[in-house]
Amino acid sequence: MSARVRPIGFPKKHGLYDPANEKDSCGVGFVANVKGVPSHQIVLDAIQMLKNMDHRGACGCEANTGDGSGILT
Repeated sequence: MSARVRPIGFPKKHGLYDPANEKDSCGVGFVANVKGVPSHQIVLDAIQMLKNMDHRGACGCEANTGDGSGILT
C-alpha cells in the first residue's frame, strides 16, 4: 500500500490566482456586487458571513471584549 503525499507549497499562478498574494489571514470573507451596484443586501450578507465564521484567528480573553472582527464598507 502506498501513502498519498500532499504537495508542498502553493499551486502555480493560474487565472486570477497568484501565490504571491497568499497571506496568513484567518477568517477573511469578501462580499460584493460584481456589477458595482450598491445595496443594503450586501451589508446584510456581510453581517451574515461574519456570524457564520466561528473562528477568526483571535479571541477576546475578557468577557466584555471581542476579537476585533467587523466589516469594512
